[in-house]
Amino acid sequence: MSDYFNTGHLLTDLKQRAVKGAGFTVLSQASTFVMHIISTVVLARLLAPDDFGLVAMVVTFSLLLQNVGLNGFTEAIMQKAELDQRLVSTLFWINIAISLGLTLLFMAAAPVLSWLYHEPRLEAIALGCALSIIFTGLSNIHAALLKRNMEFKVTSAIFFAARTAGFLLAIGLAWMGWGYWALVVNTVAQPFVYAVCVWLFCSWRPGLPARNTGVRSLVVYASHVYGNFFLNYSSRNADILLVGRYFGALSLGFYKKAYDIFALPVNQLTAPLTDVALSTLSRLTGEPERYRRYYLDAVSILAFIGMALSLLLTVNAHDLILLILGPQWTSAADIFMYFGPGVGILLIYYTNSWLHLSLGRADRLFRWGFVELVVTVLSFVLGMPFGPAGVAAAWTLSFYLLTGIGLWYAGQPIQITFGAVLASIWRYAVAALAAGAASYHLFRSVDAIAVPFGSLNIAVRLLLSGATGLSLYLLVTLALYGGASPITRLLSLAGDLAPAWMTRRLPKGVRADDAKGVQIEL
Repeated sequence: MSDYFNTGHLLTDLKQRAVKGAGFTVLSQASTFVMHIISTVVLARLLAPDDFGLVAMVVTFSLLLQNVGLNGFTEAIMQKAELDQRLVSTLFWINIAISLGLTLLFMAAAPVLSWLYHEPRLEAIALGCALSIIFTGLSNIHAALLKRNMEFKVTSAIFFAARTAGFLLAIGLAWMGWGYWALVVNTVAQPFVYAVCVWLFCSWRPGLPARNTGVRSLVVYASHVYGNFFLNYSSRNADILLVGRYFGALSLGFYKKAYDIFALPVNQLTAPLTDVALSTLSRLTGEPERYRRYYLDAVSILAFIGMALSLLLTVNAHDLILLILGPQWTSAADIFMYFGPGVGILLIYYTNSWLHLSLGRADRLFRWGFVELVVTVLSFVLGMPFGPAGVAAAWTLSFYLLTGIGLWYAGQPIQITFGAVLASIWRYAVAALAAGAASYHLFRSVDAIAVPFGSLNIAVRLLLSGATGLSLYLLVTLALYGGASPITRLLSLAGDLAPAWMTRRLPKGVRADDAKGVQIEL
């Protein structure tokens, strides 16, 4: 049991653990991404946009409470240098008490939600979604201990299993005619399955709570982390509240589904890599030079991938939505194209939490949350007169306004300047802008190409446009770098990220050392 508390053994091969951990998480997220896309395609055809809008009205609030402990106690356990049984047991019971209290509170608030949106169906939906809060609370401490010990292979597999179970259950119930209740069951099933699995794979069991354990410092740290999450979540979900209240459930259904598809590739990268980065950077705080090198390398790779995604999603917005959701979701495509340019900058912006949390400065992250809240909500208000599409454009613009000063502020304690970050990412932004403009002009404005292109099958159009845009992006990137270093670095990292079973058998004549590639510098 003590192995979950002592992490000194991780330092001997920290680099390998970090890279392999990232590999397992990326593999899990890629698998989850495929499952999510399949479930989205099916559910979008089995359910109405209004069904998604109704559940989104409730889940926007339930997720805020569901993340108490998940965002806070997780980071506190991962970042804390020394833990013991009494301390973690006490923290576990504090976490359970909070989760249970919030579950009952949300159930009691169900009539308020119904009144807020003028929608009587929301009261029953809220009672069902409330169960997701306590189920999440049951998994927080066990999952955090697994992540603290860099058991990302286990946590990644559990995450995939929970998401898959929820998706399959939702599809089955939607096919049976359950309507929006299929989405409610999915909301509850995922944290339930996750909780069961982490208890099975983490052998730690809580004892009785105790006094004088030093838990106060962890609770204070966690409160700062959750405080920032609360501010960040409020700022990033104020749009859901505004669109739902002033434009109705149907408009919210279109808006939320456009946002979900936009956010899907972002979440596949940020959520798992944050766990790996936090575990790694927390152990490099005593070596500032290695810390800065690791962070800047990671940001550069995220920018390379993120700007390419921004290009592909923006240029192909309408065809992508039509293929995934079907013709009844055309209004979502008009919104989606304004989210697309935000993917790359969003990936970069979210790394500010890596800096704050790994350095033990959750208080600075909390203070920054107030700035983010003010800027984002003001952006939403300015976008409201232009409808849901205007709100989406304001959402993307807010990230461009916040990224520079946000990373400058986060990097101060470790002397990472925004100039250093900008030097790592600007070429990718320029390449995406140039390639996107050229690709759009080629397939939409040049009549000799645009006319036959428009008559092609939608899947063929996506393949041609995507391949052209990506090729142009790579060519411009290579020209700006004067070489193939970004691609070789990414390929080397991909080899390092591959789980052991993918590289165990080598061709004859190839030595193991030759197959390792160049690992990311820590």
